[in-house]
Formats: sequence, structure tokens, C-alpha cells
Amino acid sequence: MQFEEIIKYTFKKPALLEQALTHSSYANERADRKSNERLEFLGDSVLGMIASEYFFKNKISCPEGDLTRLRSNAVCEKSLCEYAKSINLGEHLYLGKGEKNTRGSERPSMLADAFEALIAAIYLDGGMAAAKKFVLPFIGASAADEGEQFNDYKTILQEVVQKTPGESVEYVLAGTSGPDHEKSFEFEVRLNSNVIGSGTGSSKKRAEQQAAREALRLMGYDF
Repeated sequence: MQFEEIIKYTFKKPALLEQALTHSSYANERADRKSNERLEFLGDSVLGMIASEYFFKNKISCPEGDLTRLRSNAVCEKSLCEYAKSINLGEHLYLGKGEKNTRGSERPSMLADAFEALIAAIYLDGGMAAAKKFVLPFIGASAADEGEQFNDYKTILQEVVQKTPGESVEYVLAGTSGPDHEKSFEFEVRLNSNVIGSGTGSSKKRAEQQAAREALRLMGYDF
């Protein structure tokens, strides 16, 4: 199945994947299908456990409050929606006619719930090791974004540039590469139209931060 290639996991029990992708609106129209709601319940717990363990082991110096915030940001609806979009999950959902007509597959809450259901399906099919292998790249990317927020290179660069009246910076998309589910972005940061740094990343935000970081390094700042 094409979707299994995207998520890099092959189900031993394909019925679990089918259920994970089945919205209640579709199940209500088909007596032979179960919705993903029960899987969503389990997936939420599995995701929380994986995220908690990841931040506990990788953020050794963080107190409990910071660990809680990091985990919350990594598993919130907004983050889950972004994870789901990165694997084109919405395109593979089974939806009832009404949800199809209202483009339900683009709704953040639906995507987030389906992503949790998918985690549960992988967990039931392959165990915790398989669930971790699937989830950790998303959690790791979220942690990297958090790190960039702690060192907001764009803000630092802006403050440096503003010390000289009349100068301004802008970020320009220089290119993209890779398939939709693993797209990479390249941004240039320009000072008065002159390129002073470039950066790449799996999101536009990250690429801009890396471009700003390179510009600061070229200016002599140690980051």
C-alpha cells in the first residue's frame, strides 16, 4: 500500500490500518467498518508515553515544568495536525459523504485524531518498538523547533541590523526539494538585497532560522 511506504511501516494486520483511517462518518454508512475512535483513545496514551520518555532522557537539565511544556507542545492538536499533513494522512482517510463534501480531511481536529489512531494501530500491530520508531522523528523535529525558539536567530539578527539606520533584512525562498512528505526548504536572508546567509530545513520556519544563524556567524557572532 502506498501509504505504508510513506509511513515506513508495513502492517502484519492490514485491518488495523484500515480502522485507523476510518472516520466515524464513514463507519456510520458502512455496517462492516469500525471507526478509529477507540484507537484514537489508545494512541493518545501511547504518544504521551513516548513523548514523556523522550524529553526525560534528552532534556536532562530541564525541570518538571519545562518538560511538561515541551511534551504539551509536541502532542498538542496543532503539532499533531502538522505531523499528519507531513505524511498526507488526510488524503488516505475514509470519510462519509457529508465530511467529504465539507473537506473534513483538512480539519485540524480530524487529522490530529487520525494521527493518534495511526499510532495505536502501529502499536497494536508491532509493539512499542514499532510505535517509537514511527513517532520519534516527529517528536525530535518538534524538540528541534523548540530549540530554535530558545535561540531565536531571526530576532537576534533583526536587532543587530536595526542598529544601523536604513538597513533591513528579508527572507526569500530559494528552492525546495524532496517528496511532499519529506520536503526540504532553502531560504536566503538578504540585507538590502544582498544575500548574507542561507539555510535549509524541513519547514520554512526552520530554514529561515538557519539562514539567520549563518548570517550571524558570518558577522562574527558565536552561535
